[in-house]
Amino acid sequence: MTKTATTRYDVAEHLRTQEEMAAYLEACLEEANGDASFIAKALGDIARAKGMSQVARDAGLSRERLYKALSGERSPGVDTIFISRQEQRKPLLLASD
Repeated sequence: MTKTATTRYDVAEHLRTQEEMAAYLEACLEEANGDASFIAKALGDIARAKGMSQVARDAGLSRERLYKALSGERSPGVDTIFISRQEQRKPLLLASD
């Protein structure tokens, strides 16, 4: 019997446009059923698709801190906030202590 080789699927590799990112976030919000960790993970996927370093710079945070806040491994509560900058029409992810 031959073994099938598989690779890990990373949604961030497939989110290329703002429209795809918005659709992905909308779908995740619908599926999350109030699960803040699920939403944080989705925001993390989008941040990785955009470039975590750039998102971290825009938010004024370290890349490591942003990864931690958006890992989905903990419930972010109030410390992870998603705001939309209307003037640039780009999402900005912020995390506080």
